Amino acid sequence: MDKQALRERVWDDLEDSGEARFPFPPHGRIPNFAGADEAPDRLADLSAWDDADAIKANPDSPQRPVRRRALEAGKTVYVAVPRLREEACFLRLDPAEIEDHDHATTISGSAEVGEPVRPEAVESVDLIVSGSVAVTADGTRVGKGEGYSDLEFAVLREFDLVDDDTPVVTTVHELQVVDEAVERQAHDVPMDVVVTPERVVRTGATGKPAGLDWDELTDERIEEIPVLQELRP
Repeated sequence: MDKQALRERVWDDLEDSGEARFPFPPHGRIPNFAGADEAPDRLADLSAWDDADAIKANPDSPQRPVRRRALEAGKTVYVAVPRLREEACFLRLDPAEIEDHDHATTISGSAEVGEPVRPEAVESVDLIVSGSVAVTADGTRVGKGEGYSDLEFAVLREFDLVDDDTPVVTTVHELQVVDEAVERQAHDVPMDVVVTPERVVRTGATGKPAGLDWDELTDERIEEIPVLQELRP
């Protein structure tokens, strides 16, 4: 199915059903949803969560409860700087240095209290939490269409901070788990686990990207992102 058509349908479904939550409208973003506060309870039951000391998470509203839960559990959280536009393109949220978890897990709060670090200063990532617009039961994720989540994974892989065995999970509403067949491209990072407020789906997905695919990166995007300029062959 066409990814944009699927995005529009899921955004409409969340809005029309009343299951979307602030910020409104859900369209054009990783949508917040009813039950987002409950999903971390199921996520915290996973061995991958227990074993993780450092987590890389997206900065969007529906995963804010996950970021807060991680800090409360003493886990270091890394969040990418928007569009990777800085040389220090990740923010480190150190639970030992942060008192107000609520503030630190907002977009503005993470920018205020997070420590900007270059990729080589990021510790090995034990778990990745991704936001999704839609996801299939076999782990194919559809984001909002800008490609930065997959790019962040590829950058981390270039620095040997993630690998094939790094668990990648997403928290979503049941309306975001779709039955349609969605083509997975080589740069798409598959989800190992899909967590909703009602259940946990282990997808059995394989085939994480091996790193940056320079043939897919335009000169314009490389010029916008300092770390790509540094890594470019």
